[in-house]
This record gives sequence, C-alpha cells and structure tokens, in this order.
Amino acid sequence: MENKKLVYFLCTGNSCRSQIADGFLKALGSEKYEVKSAGLEAHGLNPRAVQVMQEAGVDISSHTSNVIDPDILNRADYVITLCGHADEHCPVISNKNVVKWHWGFDDPAKATGTEEEIMAKFREVRDAVKARIETFVAEGQ
Repeated sequence: MENKKLVYFLCTGNSCRSQIADGFLKALGSEKYEVKSAGLEAHGLNPRAVQVMQEAGVDISSHTSNVIDPDILNRADYVITLCGHADEHCPVISNKNVVKWHWGFDDPAKATGTEEEIMAKFREVRDAVKARIETFVAEGQ
C-alpha cells in the first residue's frame, strides 16, 4: 500500500474551521490521506461545529483541540491554513517539500445574532469547507 499523504490543517484556535476540514477529509479521503489539525492555540472544540458536522453525517465529537506540533508540521505533505491569522503566524516549516496553501474561510465562531443566524453561518462555512475538500480529493493532490 502506498504511503498516505499527511495533511495538516491549521487555524488560530483549532476549534471550528480546522476541525470541520479535518472531519471532512477523514470522511472523504481517509484512504489517501493521514489527516491532522491544530491551532496556534488550543481553544477547545466548538460545540456548534460538532453539531453542524453531525447534521452532515460526520462525527467530530471525539476530536481534540491541539496546539501545532513541530514534528507533524515538518513531516506534512500539505500544510493548509484556514484563517488569515494562522497563515500570517504559521511557524517556520523546515520541510522544503511541503505544499503550503491558504484556504480562507470566515470564522463562524465570530457570528452574531440569534442562535438561528449563528448556526446558519456555521452551516455556510461547513458547506464551503466541504466543497473545497471535495475538490482537493477529486484532484487527487
């Protein structure tokens, strides 16, 4: 069996966007990819992210919020940042073969309004992340 490519999703707090991306890539591409996610800080798993992923048929409730691990960072095939802050503050990667991408998505945790409006923002970001993951898997990077 060929080696899986390691994809490392990074965000500021590893609570929403990186967790959603992690969950979808595991669900859609686990035969081709080893998937990890982390943040510049660990803010804990956002319960709304868990809820909207559950609605999409993906269980991320056992995920943990992790701080970036330099060892994983330096053996990753792909480092994908999901927020501008993580993109700007990503630690130096010594692995020169890494493919570093920035996929910018709004932070649903910053959404305001009624619970329904906030959840709508989470679903919008979830669906945008899913579409990007589906393209990534289809292109067989």
